Amino acid sequence: MKRIKFNLKKLKFDKLGLIPAIIQDYKTGQVLMLAYMNKESLRRTLKIGKTCFWSRSRRQYWVKGATSGNYQFVKSVAYDCDMDALLVKVKQIGVACHTGNKSCFYRKIC
Repeated sequence: MKRIKFNLKKLKFDKLGLIPAIIQDYKTGQVLMLAYMNKESLRRTLKIGKTCFWSRSRRQYWVKGATSGNYQFVKSVAYDCDMDALLVKVKQIGVACHTGNKSCFYRKIC
């Protein structure tokens, strides 16, 4: 992953210090999941090259795949026009969803 110099202070984190991160397969474009990052988990993600998130329910950091082996290797990180959401393109190893599905978005409304 090519690194560029970017000031994380430019991003707009919410009142809890979080920013939504949409995780997408870098080859197929399939949206795999949505999770939340804070400044530290984003720094960790950029440093180790694997996705690291802030768990709102467990109130702790977690590296995707640390217990399941279903790692996400980061290929790129982009931010939206409002600077309040991230798009993280990854090479997914195994499945992204804890249910065993490739993507967390496997249920359809219409």
